Amino acid sequence: MSFYDIQSTWIEQIEEAIRKTSQHYLESQHEEGYWRSELESNATITSEYVMLLYLLGMDNPRVQKSAARYLYNEQLENGAWGLYYGDRGNLSITVEAYFALKLAGEDPASEPLKKARDFILREGGVESVRVFTKIWLALFGQYDWDAIPAMPVELVLLPEHFYFSIYEFSMWARGTVVPVSIVMALRPVCHLPEDKAVPEIFVGGKPSLFPPTTKVTYTHRIFSLIDRTVKGFEKHPLRSLRERAIRAAEAWTLERQEESGDWGGIQPPMVYSVLAFHYLGYPMDHPAMVKGLKALESFCLEDESGLRMQSCISPVWDTALTALAMLDAGVPADHPGLRKATAWLIKNQIKTGGDWQVKNCCPPGGWAFEFVNSHYPDVDDSAVILYALQRLGECPCDGLECAKESGMQWCLSMQSTCGGWAAFDRDNIMMILNRIPFADQEAMVDYPTADVTGRMLEAMGHFGYDASHRRARLALRFLHGLQEPDGCWWGRWGVNYIYGTWSVLRGLVSIGEDPGAPYIRAALKWLKDHQNPDGGWGETCESYARPELRGQGSSTPSQTAWAIMGLLAGGEQESPQVQRGIQYLLRNQKTDGTWDELYFTGTGFPNHFYIRYHNYRNCFPLMALGQYLRKLTAKI
Repeated sequence: MSFYDIQSTWIEQIEEAIRKTSQHYLESQHEEGYWRSELESNATITSEYVMLLYLLGMDNPRVQKSAARYLYNEQLENGAWGLYYGDRGNLSITVEAYFALKLAGEDPASEPLKKARDFILREGGVESVRVFTKIWLALFGQYDWDAIPAMPVELVLLPEHFYFSIYEFSMWARGTVVPVSIVMALRPVCHLPEDKAVPEIFVGGKPSLFPPTTKVTYTHRIFSLIDRTVKGFEKHPLRSLRERAIRAAEAWTLERQEESGDWGGIQPPMVYSVLAFHYLGYPMDHPAMVKGLKALESFCLEDESGLRMQSCISPVWDTALTALAMLDAGVPADHPGLRKATAWLIKNQIKTGGDWQVKNCCPPGGWAFEFVNSHYPDVDDSAVILYALQRLGECPCDGLECAKESGMQWCLSMQSTCGGWAAFDRDNIMMILNRIPFADQEAMVDYPTADVTGRMLEAMGHFGYDASHRRARLALRFLHGLQEPDGCWWGRWGVNYIYGTWSVLRGLVSIGEDPGAPYIRAALKWLKDHQNPDGGWGETCESYARPELRGQGSSTPSQTAWAIMGLLAGGEQESPQVQRGIQYLLRNQKTDGTWDELYFTGTGFPNHFYIRYHNYRNCFPLMALGQYLRKLTAKI
């Protein structure tokens, strides 16, 4: 067979793979124009939904049974529940799942609960769980409120431009801390019948302010002393100040509820806001409660595996990524499906203000992740949408140019002083907040990262900006400073170094950096060096805790696609690594055009919360195949 015949056969295989996946997407598009796939996390989200309904007196037996079926399906052989697929078990998640099952009326003498109990006791019992698990247990009288790190509600009274205020917390922490601080000030207790209490999962040790996994530093110890001082104040608060703070926190939370009932579009603020209003005496038929519970219910999915709650929903993100994948696949911008997607994205641009305005006076123009989240647009979504709209602009749509202009100006204005971009805020970098005892998940701030910065540079490049632009120069300096000695970049919002390296490479080349520059060649070499024997790429979530595992893990379709696209950005389309990666994708595609992916490749909070985006396994391989085919056919 001649070289030409080999190439023709190769091209035909790729074209057929692209056709099947494109058809899958065209058939699964919602009639309004968006795409939406499941966002899977861990059992905590569903367990807390069961606990919330119990506290509200809404413990529906059918819901409890369905949620219990889901929890049993997720339980590991060792009795635990994990953070992600392949995890060996997480103590806090297991405690919450165990407790939720007891609340649902499951038999504690059953083998699944016995195994869960054994795991909990081996790992240190309730005394060693995270802060938020302790808060849930305290709500049911199963843990001492005094033993929980302080988060005084009076913080909400500090001026927004004061050196320290709630606006120094990240968007997700701020939206959660304010309603939680109301609950912690009120210290409610739901008294349980004896058969639902959980004394059997305590080991009798002394509760620690910090979980065993925390490397306690001198700063941690200082803050533990401060925590004791604050606790003394909380035992004897100034009554008038406490009441004023609770009312201010209540008003702040009410102001941020969307008409749809959401708070921030994510589970923690939604759950704790409903709880705060409940303990403030809001009746169940109060509009805020009705809307809040409806929003929580809309996050739930139910099938033969049982009822489960998502931590978030991602239609805007899914739609932008899928539109880009379709464009890479060769679907014309004026295709009816892409025209509908364009109009839907334009319609969902946020044109009102939000918390980001505390540090940024630019007019609004960003996009959020979810259907409804008008207070918290983010740069990551907005940059991807702008890139998509720029490419979809070949087919004009009402409001397109205005959306692009205001969107890009908003994104540019969100650049932090250091030159990088974070997700939701500018200069949200008070890293010391991650050392307070309450912050045992180390997620209190929204610092600029390499992956979001790379995404912004990619969008800027497609909008005609180049490396000489002032903001681009600052961003390039920021990225140079974050590159690891071996050439890769850490990924904040995806797992992990493969994600970060791909995001940065795409941005660097788009803004006009030379792919032959030594630092870019080092990143390309790192990707090549971490290809698996099967031709794919993979990286475990554990690489966040153990950086020596960077770039190591079972191959996945999404991470393989990221690596291929990173190499393609650097002009490596003829490398054997890219060809083997393409072969991996072709070999593992199913007949309906989709791929299977059990591993979690999305990141919520490094080390503490991971996501399995069900769209990633399909949209990113389609992008990679399309980009490779375009380069391959351009040469022939």
